[in-house]
Amino acid sequence: MSFIETPGGVSLHYQEQGSGRPLVFVHGWAMSARVWRFQQPLGDDSRLVFLDQRGHGQSSPAKGYAVQDFAADLTAFCEQMSLDGAVLICWSMGVQVALQAFSSLRSRLAGLVLVGGTPRFTAADDYPHGKPPVEVKGLEVRLRRDYQKTMGEFFKGMFAEGEMDAAQYQRIVHEIVMGGRSPDPDAARQSLQILSAADLREQLTSIDRPVLLIHGDLDTICPAAASVYMAKRLPMATLALMEGCGHAPFMTRPQQFNELVLSFLAGL
Repeated sequence: MSFIETPGGVSLHYQEQGSGRPLVFVHGWAMSARVWRFQQPLGDDSRLVFLDQRGHGQSSPAKGYAVQDFAADLTAFCEQMSLDGAVLICWSMGVQVALQAFSSLRSRLAGLVLVGGTPRFTAADDYPHGKPPVEVKGLEVRLRRDYQKTMGEFFKGMFAEGEMDAAQYQRIVHEIVMGGRSPDPDAARQSLQILSAADLREQLTSIDRPVLLIHGDLDTICPAAASVYMAKRLPMATLALMEGCGHAPFMTRPQQFNELVLSFLAGL
């Protein structure tokens, strides 16, 4: 197992394979780097780097779980690993982390792939593409009452009805959930503040790198309208909606997802 320690004293776990352009994978809330198990074929021509964020997977817990804390970790990680010409491949909450970290990582980045993301998770008067704030508060209450049950329900909720058969679902559970490690409960609860408070909309126009937005059109956790919103404001964006997919199209349609990423990489 490989670890680096950030200047803030956080031990970050990562795995890597392959050689070539670095592709840095950043997972979402309450998940780990194991979510990218089906993206390993991308390592035929690239250096894949799978990062566990603080308090998730095998990385250590920490004192802070604001979006700025996660972004500082990502910046320190890329600097210590000397990752230049890199592409960030980020999912869900990881999208917000990448948007926050972009200004400090700009010189190291060739592009970004933002999957199932949103610049703001909760809805507002001028942003209807999010969840009602009360839903985040309800999730926190359920986590306190029954952590394991709530995490299981959240995982199942990532997939759209009819998106896959029972055999494929069992494969996903076996490859990604089983053998993994649940996030630190405090990390899961405290990082909900990103979902309830972070607003990265102002950063969008400053992302002067090619961006591929991938979103399942049936996503009920982060509506696809959020990626449509970002595509209109990012200077160099391409939007790909994956039909019949929910919040994790890279799990349920890995071949299609990987082909989209490879096509994007070829154009950089």
